Amino acid sequence: MEPATHQTWRRSFYYLHGAFILPKRFQSGQAEHAAVSASPRVRPRLLVSRLYQPSNLRDVGQESRLAGQMTCKSQRLMQQAGLIHPSNPGCYYYLPAAVRSMEKLIKVIDQEMHEIGGQKLDMPSLCSADLWKASERWDLMGKELFRLKDRHRADYCLGPTHEEAVTTLVAHQTTLSYKQLPLLLYQITRKFRDEPKPRFGLLRGREFYMKDMYSFDVSEEAANQTYESVCEAYSRLFARLSLRCVQVQADTGNIGGTLSHEFQLPADIGEDHLLLCGSCSFSANAETLSSGRTDCPQCNTGSLVESKGIEVGHTFYLGKKYSHIFKATFSSAQNKPATAEMGCYGLGVTRILAAAIEVMSTEEEIRWPGLIAPYQVCVLPPKKGSRVDKAAVFAEELVQTLGEAVPHLRGEVVLDDRTHMTIGKRLKDANKLGYPYVIVVGQVALEENPKIEVVCQQTGETMFLSKDGLLDLLGRVETV
Repeated sequence: MEPATHQTWRRSFYYLHGAFILPKRFQSGQAEHAAVSASPRVRPRLLVSRLYQPSNLRDVGQESRLAGQMTCKSQRLMQQAGLIHPSNPGCYYYLPAAVRSMEKLIKVIDQEMHEIGGQKLDMPSLCSADLWKASERWDLMGKELFRLKDRHRADYCLGPTHEEAVTTLVAHQTTLSYKQLPLLLYQITRKFRDEPKPRFGLLRGREFYMKDMYSFDVSEEAANQTYESVCEAYSRLFARLSLRCVQVQADTGNIGGTLSHEFQLPADIGEDHLLLCGSCSFSANAETLSSGRTDCPQCNTGSLVESKGIEVGHTFYLGKKYSHIFKATFSSAQNKPATAEMGCYGLGVTRILAAAIEVMSTEEEIRWPGLIAPYQVCVLPPKKGSRVDKAAVFAEELVQTLGEAVPHLRGEVVLDDRTHMTIGKRLKDANKLGYPYVIVVGQVALEENPKIEVVCQQTGETMFLSKDGLLDLLGRVETV
């Protein structure tokens, strides 16, 4: 307890300062602070003016295009929209809107991997050369490996893939039982590859995000079943993203194994040459077939049609290639040690992001798979000082209503508060970024029976809906 005389003195000091000594602006500030403290806490709204998409980063001039720096549509659009910004050759800053989209994509991937029993972990990016030398890939990978030495002169690489690391991890578990298999371990992390000519933005970089999964099974038959279940999960993933994806036979390359498939998005910018049969389901990367072949090796009657594709996923049946080297064994039903059968499965996370933009967008405007758009809705109030300025209040109330009435859209609705700009200019910006739904609040919102103008980016359709109609429409929007 403070002494009574001290309490009395302190009360008198504050009274004197508040009544006579403090300047009016300070008294006003105190009043404002008291009012704010007394009022309920209001969550800040998402305002376009506060989003970190600075115009000096978004400008992509004609000179850059002529110089060949903008080598594909997705790279140009992503830089113009303030999604990415170049750093070093093949490396990019991922700006907030791109990170939101990527995090949503990761959620969808997680859902599909968990559905088939995948367990998520995180492995070191810095990999010992000893592991890579044991698998003989230290020399096989050549210049693609980013290599470095620590202060003790020990050799390391930045992992482009983690077969050696994960197999060593499992080998350290000496009590692994056949009852615990199949074991599916995956991660989503940065990968590194020293591309000789990085290009096409996020489609071919030197630093990128990848989902890599590794499976351990009791037998070849069980491993093949796991392989099929992962391929089916990949197909479901691309279907959920509304992306047409083709599963094609592929070469095993320096990963190894006896079976491999690529998941390709058909696109003119694609670097892979695909051969597709018009009569059956056969499809393959051209590098797996003899040069010049035009007849289908599966049905023998159909003709092979050439197409280009962007590789967004790759699966491998590895057998015992790595498990034998690193002694990844389990205890069999007969209580004897047995070597695990393995598979590995990759998805290019940032490549899917860019490839989706590449195949879905127009030349000037981004179109997203709905699930992974950075934000679902953008609300455009009228220009300040215009004859429909009163509708601005309606727009602000609408943003709040959407957050309350459609819970899964909380954090997904952006208000374009740059009301010094015309509706047309802001609508053009909204189209460039590709919000799936753009709401224009104008004259029709002030009529006796208010209507709300809604532009659906995916279909190009413009609708005039009542408030209830809008809530019904947006209530059916799927989010993750």
